[in-house]
Formats: sequence, structure tokens, C-alpha cells
Amino acid sequence: MKITGFILMIVGLSLSIFTAFSFFTKEKVVDLGAIEISRDVPHAFNWSPFVGLAIMVIGGFLILWARKRS
Repeated sequence: MKITGFILMIVGLSLSIFTAFSFFTKEKVVDLGAIEISRDVPHAFNWSPFVGLAIMVIGGFLILWARKRS
């Protein structure tokens, strides 16, 4: 349980620091036989820093719970 708690703390910290994830996909615009024109379409996935904070709190509770059990 301690290892899981530490992993959740690290994941929560990284989610609090990095609050967005962007990626690109290719979209076909024109297809005329041998000629093909495509463009990059940006996509963004955003989350609140409070999500990372909540995950860090859960990880802290797991660490404390593992200490009380042993």
C-alpha cells in the first residue's frame, strides 16, 4: 500500500504541474487520385490542478493507512 500511495503522490504532483496535454492528428482535406492534401488538426486535453491535488490526498491517506496497519 505504501508503494501505491507514493505512486499516487507522484502522479498527482505531475497532474498538478502539467495541466494540459496537446496532440495533433492528420485530416484529409483533398483527395484527387494521386494528389492528396492533408492538414494537422490540434487537440487539447485540459484538466484542473485540483484533480492532481485530490489524487495526492488519496495517496497520502493510503500511506497513513499503511503505517497504522503495520
